[in-house]
Amino acid sequence: MPRLIRPQLETDPPVSGEATTGFFSSLRTPAGVALPSLPEAHRTIPISSGASWIRKVLAFAGPGYLVAVGYMDPGNWATDLGGGSKFGYSLLSVIFISNLMAMFLQALSAKLGIASGRDLAQACRERYSRRTSFFLWVVCEIAIAACDLAEVLGSAVALKLLFGLPLLAGVLITALDVLIVLALQGRGFRLIEAFVVTLIASIALCFTYEIFFAHPLWREAAVGLIPRAEILRNREVLYIAISILGATVMPHNLYLHSSIVQTRAFGASVRDRREAVRYAVFDSTLALGFALFINAAILVLGAAAFHTRGLSHVAEIADAYKLLSPVLGASLASTLFACALLASGQNSTLTGTLAGQIVMEGFLHIRLRPWLRRLITRSLAIIPAVLVIGIAGENKVTSLLILSQVILSFQLPFAVIPLIQFTGDRNRMGEFANSRLTAVVAWVIAAAILFFNAELLWLILRPS
Repeated sequence: MPRLIRPQLETDPPVSGEATTGFFSSLRTPAGVALPSLPEAHRTIPISSGASWIRKVLAFAGPGYLVAVGYMDPGNWATDLGGGSKFGYSLLSVIFISNLMAMFLQALSAKLGIASGRDLAQACRERYSRRTSFFLWVVCEIAIAACDLAEVLGSAVALKLLFGLPLLAGVLITALDVLIVLALQGRGFRLIEAFVVTLIASIALCFTYEIFFAHPLWREAAVGLIPRAEILRNREVLYIAISILGATVMPHNLYLHSSIVQTRAFGASVRDRREAVRYAVFDSTLALGFALFINAAILVLGAAAFHTRGLSHVAEIADAYKLLSPVLGASLASTLFACALLASGQNSTLTGTLAGQIVMEGFLHIRLRPWLRRLITRSLAIIPAVLVIGIAGENKVTSLLILSQVILSFQLPFAVIPLIQFTGDRNRMGEFANSRLTAVVAWVIAAAILFFNAELLWLILRPS
């Protein structure tokens, strides 16, 4: 497909070819200016200025669903199941608030990419010192590795449940999914988006079936949407709450979203960019609404199927699989649960690869060959998974999943604070800069994340 010609934004760098050497590609023009991240997909999806609003909604639909994938990965399953089976519906408020925070932050991320022509990683490199940028890159890579760890373990557990494969063999097999990523990346960005949406729809249908047979107590679930002070006082509850926050608001998704919204060839005028922001925010908010449904469904399933029946210690995904069909009296419940888990892991693989590519290109101006980038990221996830399974045994998998989500939560401030700074910078954003109200809400969210993380550290480290 030929590359579309479009007007450059004032903030766009001049376009030039990549200089390739071995495994690496230079993302600099002869003048030393960085090219856009994901240059092979940049501005490749046309937007017709005279199209109807529904055609524009469909044209902009896609990036939000790639972002939403990170909000329903296997790490969410462990935290939501554990929270639902042990504490009933009480942590629904954490899921709801976390998703609202995610919607707000992803909207800022989309606005940054569209208004400035830079993704978050590129903005960090341009604004901060080399040392600070390098630190932020390392922190983000740790977050991506933690997320990838959840995907590896989740996919391996699903393969074991469906086909009886040993968990260690499943972990090693997941290294091969790089071939899926490479095949889709070579066929256009729209195909990646279509594949992701199909898997999301499959997951949603599976949980609709589960919830139908679980017969939740909807009144108690509604009460669970109200925050409780016990969440802050109880160390065990807070640990699960923080892991839900980490599993819901994904730091690397802020980098991802600010880049992939630039795959649309919207116009360069203020009016066109304002319209692009509006449609991109609608896309991400709608997609994250699906993520909210799936996360809430997992917790409600844990509460309805296990907590209300006195099975308050079903935190292991494998245990949930074994119990679902007999407890719910639905023959397909366990199988669909495992199928949804596998779809979730494979979905997250795609977006994790893209996020890793964007982060490395933005911070370092170096682009690895996709297969090499995927191999490095997956190796960082497979090694700890193999060590834990080999040394501690398979019964520690869920604990490792929850820990990975806590790690993600601690990485959040290092992505959220730069994002708020950049979107509030009038020199960078012009009239798209955050209003006073938006800035206040953004900093309140950042403060809440810092507070919850500090509270968790205090509860963990203080003498018993």
